[in-house]
Amino acid sequence: MPEPFTPPWREAAPPPGSWRALFKWGDPHQFKHPGPRLYRMLKAAFGLGDDDFRTPSLEGLEPAAAPRPSGLAPGARSDLEAMLGPENVRTDDQARLGAACGKGMLDLLRLRRGIAPRLPDAVLHPRDRHDLVRIVAYCSGAGIAMVPRGGATSVTRGTECPAGGVSLDLRTHMDRVLRFNETDQTITVQPGMGGPRLERILNRAPELFGASRRYTCGHFPQSFEFSTVGGWVATRGAGQDSTYYGKIEDLVLSQECVTPAGVIRTGDHPAAATGPDTDQILLGSEGAFGVLSEVTLKVFRLMPENRRRFSYLFPDWASALDAVREIMQGQFGHPSVFRLSDPEETEVALKLYGLERPPLEALLRCLGLRGGARCLLLGAADGERGFARMVRRRIGRVCRSRGALPGTGLVTRAWERGRFRDPYLRDDLQDFGILTDTLECAVAWDGLERVRRGVQAFCRTRPRTLCLTHISHCYPQGASLYFVFMAKMDDLAEYLAFQAGVLDVIRDQGAAMSHHHGIGKMAGPWLRDQAGAGQMDLFRAIKRHFDPQGLMNPGGTLGLDPP
Repeated sequence: MPEPFTPPWREAAPPPGSWRALFKWGDPHQFKHPGPRLYRMLKAAFGLGDDDFRTPSLEGLEPAAAPRPSGLAPGARSDLEAMLGPENVRTDDQARLGAACGKGMLDLLRLRRGIAPRLPDAVLHPRDRHDLVRIVAYCSGAGIAMVPRGGATSVTRGTECPAGGVSLDLRTHMDRVLRFNETDQTITVQPGMGGPRLERILNRAPELFGASRRYTCGHFPQSFEFSTVGGWVATRGAGQDSTYYGKIEDLVLSQECVTPAGVIRTGDHPAAATGPDTDQILLGSEGAFGVLSEVTLKVFRLMPENRRRFSYLFPDWASALDAVREIMQGQFGHPSVFRLSDPEETEVALKLYGLERPPLEALLRCLGLRGGARCLLLGAADGERGFARMVRRRIGRVCRSRGALPGTGLVTRAWERGRFRDPYLRDDLQDFGILTDTLECAVAWDGLERVRRGVQAFCRTRPRTLCLTHISHCYPQGASLYFVFMAKMDDLAEYLAFQAGVLDVIRDQGAAMSHHHGIGKMAGPWLRDQAGAGQMDLFRAIKRHFDPQGLMNPGGTLGLDPP
């Protein structure tokens, strides 16, 4: 028999200085290709054959070049170099191109075509808070726009620089631990601290700080390997274990922010009744009010040996949704990972995890767990050993009462092994014109099914378009719905119209426009509609107070100053 056809998935690192080096996800030497089952499913879903996967297009291997030279005045450049050192002021094409690009689908579609609008005039690398104070003061006096930047994983056009100005790269130098307090269980870090580095430091607290225990931050977004603490705080991010540990706004104890109006520092009290909460005003401001210079986070005891993984397969979405809500409202404790896939996503997940095998399929059908209806729940319970065991046991009781078939923790382990690598699939598929994009929202339980059906109905108006949905983070009052779209689509205008249609549905159905990605410049118009005139007036008043000249991340961030 002839060998089955395998598309020429790219295995080489992008050429240095190329467009592909700008849009490739993560490590330039890492890849993840669709397996045979997923490849067959994609061909069937989009009406494609092997011939459609023989020759990739728009690979972006050409040298990247900025569309315009830096507009930074020579005098300003000299002043900034004297302030920071010449090595910390970059105006070359590669620095400027890299600073303005995130990892959203619009970024990727543009970069594959050699389109790079909205670049900064310079990229600055502040060394500490004193540099930040001087930069913000100088740029405020000179009328130069400023856009803070962390790991560049934004999917909401958060780091675009429509007014030119300077991009502040906080990763280069501002990635240090400032304080560790085991008594209070807190750590204070600079905003450029990356996720893996923070976790390694906390895991090694006895060796590094003389602590009596090992710790974890408990915050693991899918961008964990490449995102920064500052980015988490700026966007109100969530980790995949946040159902237990909390979103980033639950983990921030205090922070310091450098604004054109001065330095704002909040107190590190566990709770207070001292008027409106300044931390919550700054959290999620996406660099539109100022630049985060340090943040104090709550940390947790590291007890991986107590993690109890589980998985269940439900006969249908209604019974699965009822079980998840009952678990979150049962008051016996919450799991950490808690992820429910709808029928469409479940079929893809079973292929990805290698669980779709003929003998197993026959057994599942006999048990009433039919393809196209069944739903996969996977998760884990963390904490003290007895607590974790009890939570998993109670979850099992609820799931079985709704007709679910228990699986094993191996399904969750398979998901854990792939959760940070799945974004690499995007590059492979887009080489052949298959777009993979995501949007997410937050909604109360009584509106969740209405939002899911609304988004799916809109997607079905476009032929051969997949909409995979899962619940990614849960609360007693509701959950986050996460949509993954797949389509044979590579036209910019068509993509923007499709994205706008989904955002319209999310807004019109009353869900929050974002649960954890943030708003950026992408969803600003929809936030304005949803927040209403009263709240937007309040946001603008806060903006005017902190940034009277409108120099901090201008150009539509949070819908504040659309171009």
